[in-house]
Amino acid sequence: MDLHYEIKGNGKPVILLHSGAMDSRDWEFITPHLSKSFKVITPDVRGAGKSPVPNEPIDYVEDLRKLLDHLKIKKAALVGHSLGGQIATDFTLTYPKKVSQLVLVAPGLSGFKFSSEHAELESRVSKAAPDVEKMASIILSEPSWSVSFGKVYDLLREMMVHNIQKTFDWKTFKTSSNSAMERLGEIKTKTLFIIGEKDSEDLFKIAKLYKEIPNIDFVRIPDANHIITLTHPKDVSDHINHFLSLLEW
Repeated sequence: MDLHYEIKGNGKPVILLHSGAMDSRDWEFITPHLSKSFKVITPDVRGAGKSPVPNEPIDYVEDLRKLLDHLKIKKAALVGHSLGGQIATDFTLTYPKKVSQLVLVAPGLSGFKFSSEHAELESRVSKAAPDVEKMASIILSEPSWSVSFGKVYDLLREMMVHNIQKTFDWKTFKTSSNSAMERLGEIKTKTLFIIGEKDSEDLFKIAKLYKEIPNIDFVRIPDANHIITLTHPKDVSDHINHFLSLLEW
């Protein structure tokens, strides 16, 4: 297994999948809460954190399957933030018997077409390359990504600069093609969807699409944006903890 991961706690396995432009430190303030009751595994996805850069098209789903096999885990709860939520959803559709519960925190969704405003933001970030500090500043100026200065801002910026810089070493940006958008109704796994009330319009459009999952509950966190895992870790942890404790695995 070439992906970097850390394990904390004991009990039923819970895999925490981080957001894009971030790494497993996305869960730095949440892992201490969850690891009191569960075996918490926090990987860096390929191309992020301490994991290797991609040399061929990335298959996040198969990377996750290989991690579970490596750890000899037959079934786990998946918790995904943003890109991590998209990966968790794709994995659940591909390997439903390996997922006990699904928690989606402001998730992405494969097959979803983002707005022109999002495309314009990506364009501005791309044009700022290779000035990594400027690229990070542009992203952090966007309302759904902005946070107050302090330890959360410092951690977020440090992650972002590190992971943007790392992309310059990627050999390819291609990923395996998935489109969960038309298949959400197939998910039978009990699901929790968490979103901050100040997240972007695109994310709320995605939230509406996730209503196709038959067995899903929705939670909105007041005064939170897309960086909800860092700014509201206690609220997010409490909802995840309660949800994961409801079912016998």
